[in-house]
Amino acid sequence: MDLSLVADNWTLFAEGVWTTLWLVTLSLILGGLMAIPLAVVQAFRVPVLGQLAAGYSYAIRGTPVLIQVYLLYYGLAQFEAVRTSVFWPLLRDAQTCALIGFALNSAAYTGEILRGAIAAIPRGLHEAAAALGLSRWMAIRLVVLPLAIRRSLPAYSNEVIFMIHASVIASTITVVDILGAGRQLNSTYYVVYEGFLTAAVLYMALVLLVTLAFRMLEIRFLDAFTAGAQREKAAT
Repeated sequence: MDLSLVADNWTLFAEGVWTTLWLVTLSLILGGLMAIPLAVVQAFRVPVLGQLAAGYSYAIRGTPVLIQVYLLYYGLAQFEAVRTSVFWPLLRDAQTCALIGFALNSAAYTGEILRGAIAAIPRGLHEAAAALGLSRWMAIRLVVLPLAIRRSLPAYSNEVIFMIHASVIASTITVVDILGAGRQLNSTYYVVYEGFLTAAVLYMALVLLVTLAFRMLEIRFLDAFTAGAQREKAAT
């Protein structure tokens, strides 16, 4: 294995890391924003909207993300209405299609995580919020969602790691992410291991950082919960 090839092409991998980071980060942000209403309408069984959200979640989670990205990048171009629309300059771009596909996928999985966390919140908290005079939607915004987000952190960390791993799909539609950089190195110098092993190390480093960040968040929330319980005990 010739490590000098990796050192000489560090800018290529730096570009790949940057592409992977912004692609995954934006996908998670957009997916998280979409996941909240998806989770709420399902958890509280809102008529029609709840069924539509459940159907969306089933369709997205029931199909591979690779197919979804392919349909966006290769499939939309088959429609004349799409090619002549104002959105075509964005939809013909590989990075945009990958971002849309990843965001839609993340929304479905994150929505299911939040839905389960909301359903696990004791009914007594809903009753306590109502006793304080909070409307249903105020209770959801101020009480239910913050608690559900805290409860879902361990499961959501797995979703973030999954999205990092799934981002390699972007390289199949010409996006130069981490794996794309590894492929480009291998094809340029006719080598096998250098590019792929470097990509594997970079992905492991990203996963390690994500794992440590979520562990710190969980510890922080646990410390805040413990401090609050101690203050409540002292007050009584």
